[in-house]
Amino acid sequence: MEVTETRQHGILVLGLRGRLDSTTSEGFEKTLLGSVRQGETRLVLDFEELEYISSAGLRVLLKAAKEVKSSEGKIALCAVRDYIKEVFEMSGFVSFLPIHSTIEDSLKAV
Repeated sequence: MEVTETRQHGILVLGLRGRLDSTTSEGFEKTLLGSVRQGETRLVLDFEELEYISSAGLRVLLKAAKEVKSSEGKIALCAVRDYIKEVFEMSGFVSFLPIHSTIEDSLKAV
């Protein structure tokens, strides 16, 4: 999996490409939680090019959401493919990780 980091309007945007699974989740966890621990409290995760997410990937997102919430910050997801969105809906993650159609909508939400 490849992760790109950009900043828009002072907000960190992480773009994910490929598969977020047991093989790649550890590296992504270091990137994501490292950013949060360095003071990033407003994050957008761009899933436009994410092809798959496993329970290991969900665990990383849950951990990050808890840390960001304790810092009174926000995480939003955007451009999530329908079949991945279903995973978030079935697991209840949509209750604490808002999903938006576009990066612009996510940037407004955080």
